[in-house]
Amino acid sequence: METLEPLLRHHDFLEGLEPAQLEVLTGCVSNIRFGAGETLAREGDPADRFFLIREGRVALDIAAPARGPITVQTVGPGGVVGFSWLFEPYQWQFDARAVEPVRALALDGLCLRGKCERDPRLGFDLMRRFARVAVSRLQATRLQLLDVYGHDGAR
Repeated sequence: METLEPLLRHHDFLEGLEPAQLEVLTGCVSNIRFGAGETLAREGDPADRFFLIREGRVALDIAAPARGPITVQTVGPGGVVGFSWLFEPYQWQFDARAVEPVRALALDGLCLRGKCERDPRLGFDLMRRFARVAVSRLQATRLQLLDVYGHDGAR
């Protein structure tokens, strides 16, 4: 039987994971597609999975009162969407919308949290990778805020 392990192994986000770690992830993964305009996640909804983007682009949006949605970042092939599955209260912090048709690997957060608890090294490796994603998203949000509200030089 063919598994999704080769797709995991070749995804940029998981580069460098050991074969045994990839095998563990394979037990939590499914192949998924979204059409252009479809929603992958909504802010405030339960965050029970994350997505490794293989093809297409996903916009990460935040709601801005009186302005509507603001795209904070667009994630393309090799990127990851979703780290809220790691942190209580396990709720999405952004809306995620397919800008164009998307092919992705969806990893079940509950399944993976259990496996990370049993294998702290895997948990640490994934946490370190997701921390880089979180820092990138915070920086993108910061730049959006500067653009929206202007910059007067005050600190």
